[in-house]
Amino acid sequence: MDLTKEDENILNGSAGNAAAKSMKILTALGEIYGAEKLIPVGSVQIAGVSYHNLGDAGLEYLAELALDGKVKVKTTLNPAGMDLTDWRKLGISPDFAEKQLKVVDAFSKMGVDTTCTCTPYLIGNLPKFGEHIAWSESSAVTYINSVVGARTNREGGPSAIAAAIVGKTPAYGLHLDENRLADVHVKVEAKVKTLPDYGALGYFIGNNAQLKIPYITGLKKSSLDMLKSFSASVVTYGAKPLYHIEGVTPEAKGMEVPQEKLVVTQKDLDDSYNVLNDEIGGIEFVSLGCPHCSIGEVGEIAEFLDGKKVKDGVELWVALARPVKKLADEKGYTKIIEDAGGKMACDTCMVVAPLKGRFKTIATTSAKACFYARGKNDMKVRLGSFQDCLNASVTGRWGA
Repeated sequence: MDLTKEDENILNGSAGNAAAKSMKILTALGEIYGAEKLIPVGSVQIAGVSYHNLGDAGLEYLAELALDGKVKVKTTLNPAGMDLTDWRKLGISPDFAEKQLKVVDAFSKMGVDTTCTCTPYLIGNLPKFGEHIAWSESSAVTYINSVVGARTNREGGPSAIAAAIVGKTPAYGLHLDENRLADVHVKVEAKVKTLPDYGALGYFIGNNAQLKIPYITGLKKSSLDMLKSFSASVVTYGAKPLYHIEGVTPEAKGMEVPQEKLVVTQKDLDDSYNVLNDEIGGIEFVSLGCPHCSIGEVGEIAEFLDGKKVKDGVELWVALARPVKKLADEKGYTKIIEDAGGKMACDTCMVVAPLKGRFKTIATTSAKACFYARGKNDMKVRLGSFQDCLNASVTGRWGA
């Protein structure tokens, strides 16, 4: 891989230990994937923030980088394992909180914006079409590649930190034109109208397209929140972190439609729901915001809960970025939700919080949340609309 003189100097330690370590990671990654050079990035988003996932070894690594490491570009964080200020209300132990705050402090010392969210594009970290970036979180990578048309591979935590400190990433994979073309034509014949429909569709396409890039036709209604949900599910269940939708996403225009075809029938969508759902009645935990809620979704939640009460024995989390929470405060949404007994879960979500053993059942609008609730936390799951889930929060039962 061709390195500039500046790159070589950084590799040899001229900019300090953290920068040298970071350059070693990036050059090794470039060699593995056959990159010809490093390219500048406009922003970085780092996953692997929860102490639940990092452990003491990860915390030690971050503390070492923070001794002399400084980021060169706008950098934000994925959700942490708890609300960074109101962690007690979410049932987080003091021991866990102490370690999690040390993790965030290490990032802060490196100059990272410690806003912890899987939807950085909703709170100011929004790249331009064609811009090269280095992001980690799977749903954010998929959304930004597909809906915005910026360019990023799905970075691991260490490679994202390295890109932030160096300000560059290897030019391979989805940074290159030839690797962004569609491989399979997905014709949607099923009726896909709601948020969970987009999640179930993502499940089906992810499972069947696998590592192919889909070119999707037949979707007539695709809001930001629907695409946010679809981006999370399609990559969780198997596909590359990029898709093209005819008439919706920017790179679909003028793209050659692949010969290979995958048809999604109504039966396929119904079967996907059947796989995603468990047969349960009682609901102990309702988790909304995977990916993090937009302000429009928070408003929808508040409208439903106004004048209602979350049933005793049921816990309701509304996961969102802190800047969105501030806006919800101003609009009065937070008060309505908390008066009803719901909890605003900033900086975190059910995927990365230490929840195993706390709840046996969960209701969610997210197909991605179904995957992690079942596989990581041994919960039985129900996928449905905001109304379905919020109704379960006030009745304690699904479909009551």
